[in-house]
Amino acid sequence: PALSPQPESEVFEITDFTTASEWERFISKIEEVLNDWKLIGISSGKPLDKGIFTTGTWEEKSDEISFADFKFSVTHHYLVQEPSDKDGKEELGEDALPLPMRDLLCMNNDFPPRAHCLVRWYVYGLREFVVIAPAANNDAVVSESKCNLLLSSISIALGNTGCQVPLFVQIHHKWRRMYAGECQGPGVRTDFEMVHLRKVPSQYTHLAGLLDIFKTKIGCPLTPLPPVSIAIRLTFVLQDWQQYFWPQQPPDIDALVGGEVGGLEFGKLPFGACEDPISELHLATTWPHLAEGIIVDNDVYSDLDPLQAPQWSVRVRKADNPQCLLGDFLTEFFKLCRRKESTDEILGRSAFDEEGKEVTDISHALSKLTEPAPVPIPKLSVTNMVHSAKKKIRKHRGVDESPLSNDVLNTILLFLFPDAADKLADVFESRASTSAGSNPPPENEDYNLFSHFKSAPSDSLTYKLALCLCMINFYHGGVKGVAHLWQEFVLEMRYRWENNYLIPGLTSGSPDLRCCLLHQKLQMLNCCIERKKARDEGKRGSMSDRSPGGASGDGAKGGDHSGDNPDKEKEFGKSWESWSDSEEEFFECLSDTEDLKGNGQENGKKGAKESVNLKPEGRLHPHGKLMLLHPGEPLYVPITQEPAPMTEDLLEEQSEVLAKLGTSAEGAHLRARMQSACLLSDMESFKAANPGCCLEDFVRWYSPRDYIEEEVVDEKGNKVIRGELSARMKIPSNMWVEAWETAKPVPARRQKRLFDDTREAEKVLHYLAVQKPADLARHLLPCIIHAAVLKVKEEEALEDISSVKKIIKQIISHSSKVLRFPSPEDKKLEEIIAQIMSVEAIIARARSLKAKFGVEKCENEEEKEDLQRFVNSLLEQPEVSVVGAGRGPAGSIIHKLFVNAQRV
Repeated sequence: PALSPQPESEVFEITDFTTASEWERFISKIEEVLNDWKLIGISSGKPLDKGIFTTGTWEEKSDEISFADFKFSVTHHYLVQEPSDKDGKEELGEDALPLPMRDLLCMNNDFPPRAHCLVRWYVYGLREFVVIAPAANNDAVVSESKCNLLLSSISIALGNTGCQVPLFVQIHHKWRRMYAGECQGPGVRTDFEMVHLRKVPSQYTHLAGLLDIFKTKIGCPLTPLPPVSIAIRLTFVLQDWQQYFWPQQPPDIDALVGGEVGGLEFGKLPFGACEDPISELHLATTWPHLAEGIIVDNDVYSDLDPLQAPQWSVRVRKADNPQCLLGDFLTEFFKLCRRKESTDEILGRSAFDEEGKEVTDISHALSKLTEPAPVPIPKLSVTNMVHSAKKKIRKHRGVDESPLSNDVLNTILLFLFPDAADKLADVFESRASTSAGSNPPPENEDYNLFSHFKSAPSDSLTYKLALCLCMINFYHGGVKGVAHLWQEFVLEMRYRWENNYLIPGLTSGSPDLRCCLLHQKLQMLNCCIERKKARDEGKRGSMSDRSPGGASGDGAKGGDHSGDNPDKEKEFGKSWESWSDSEEEFFECLSDTEDLKGNGQENGKKGAKESVNLKPEGRLHPHGKLMLLHPGEPLYVPITQEPAPMTEDLLEEQSEVLAKLGTSAEGAHLRARMQSACLLSDMESFKAANPGCCLEDFVRWYSPRDYIEEEVVDEKGNKVIRGELSARMKIPSNMWVEAWETAKPVPARRQKRLFDDTREAEKVLHYLAVQKPADLARHLLPCIIHAAVLKVKEEEALEDISSVKKIIKQIISHSSKVLRFPSPEDKKLEEIIAQIMSVEAIIARARSLKAKFGVEKCENEEEKEDLQRFVNSLLEQPEVSVVGAGRGPAGSIIHKLFVNAQRV
């Protein structure tokens, strides 16, 4: 059939059938890679400086090629060099030795401490080479024929391309690190061979035997051979440290928690390695440059005395993942985060199952809480029930089954609540709270870490609780102990709420949003206790000898206006419970407004005129020299309710509710009403304190910037100051105007509470009670990481290791990024813990080396400094030269170590 013409745009694929076999294709692929990497032709470079292999930078680039379906990786290893002059190439004759062969003859870099094993072990001294190895870790070229095929391939590729860089192939299993290779130049070739022997024949254990084998391998036709140049290194390994006890004593787990626990102070994290973190010491004695015949070393006699070697160098082998106390504490605590059980499941549900008198008592007590009562709730109502339930839990569980013994539990509770020792019998007795947090926070970087980590201040109750739970988890009953302590802690919180005892170790005021949520919740509970305490004391009429309760305002209202007495102006936020001139009972909400009818205010000026006759209530102090606009009376700052304190979860909840109201007019109006609850309360307080006032008066106190005053000339030509509301206050249906019209003159003490402390406290107590040990561990992990960082910094300060300082800075910056978010990923948390553990291991190694080299015992100051420098270098460098070799201070100590080990 006739072929139809193809469209011109189509491109035909041309297959090159000249590279026929797989083997030839493999060779062409090697050549292609060498061409791509520009390794073709004569390689040039300056002679290598001494020590450049250690100080210089090694880099590598890789590619993948395959022989049939067997994949190989090709890697070019090279020392980064400064570009050399082109003139250098021309000076060399055509028959000059290739650069790698000249490198082989150079003895400047014979024993580099850190480089590829071909450079380090097999002492070829190459600055660059290419390695072809099986791509997969478990693949290996084992058979002799395959090895020869690979060697033939690289030989042909080198010949075809004129590449002078040595090419190696990895043969046998990867763990053996066995290589064979070749290097070609003009009319010269070097083969690299290697032999692995299980047992070294006796004739090769000394220099004379090795020289014999070397000379036979050369196969040189000259009869008197030129002298051979030799570099000798003998390495001695010390593994037995038994005569040096490891300085770290493990803590005594059985000892009581109080005071010292086997060298572990209670409330602090432990530190240090449980086993020696240094496993071996390698001493290399080197004769860098000897000519044949100078030294005798054969099977009967040797001149090679390591003590006489001109160069000594030492490297230490670190123990793999030594067990360290701080690392173990952190790891075990982190494991808690993955537990699923609730506290009830861990401690046994039977604790509360039994029907009986106590159960009905509890329900009766709780119903009393919710009913409006004209008299104070009977003393210890719920707490009585809780304590009887507590006895029953112990009865059910049995004393022996209890995860924490009474001694341990009491010690911990006294550590957490130092004020518990001096509690008075009468729950309503006023007492000063010994709050650790009430001290001014120290202005140092370590103390303020809590704001970076979102943890809690290091002198706070939350921080102490985290340390106690961490210790309980590790030493006293694991997750059961944690659940038991938490249950006791929650009961203590309820007891304090019921009996008006402030919680120690928390800063006063609203919850600190820089801290973890659990800390905020405890602060919230303290706010509730503070309000309840102030209210109960107010009812008892014990105000005469008491300073006003609650924190003074932060100057949000009226903070930006000028007056004659700025100090007084800022006191407007004094807690309203602190002011009580009657024994009047406080109600949640004024359901009946009979008593307000007389004070009621009509809208408009009529109401303003009538209200002049009202008796002013709830005044704090005059507001500078300001006068009311209409009656001309002094303007008084009212006693106001403080805005409700909020924890971050409540703020989120509130913002979600406000966001859901949408953008409709009704939604916007509702949102404005919700947000103006505090404003309305302040307006009512202001009206009660200043009868006959108008909105302009309120704005002058509350938001002075919204009252604009200007000088104008009146009809008589006199300059007078006239004021008016700002443009935003004149917008129709303005929220402020609406609120002002609905506000009645009600003093703060008779208003509905902005902050319902009873409800908020019950919410916090419920929140605490439902926390599982895993939730608790998640909340407190930032505190534990914070404590661990402080511990590591404290320990590092004793050792002064520069590399550790850098790592600690990295840990702090890493942690502050990770812990800022509400639920950080486990993987990121594990990374932080691993970093802390690595620092602990480095410090433990430093201590181990200091003990072994007797740094502290050294009496000569100069020698002591030298030894300290030597120990620090051992930690940070792969290999350290010993000053003075076997005759220096470090050398004599190393000699003693080996002598003692041989005796043992």
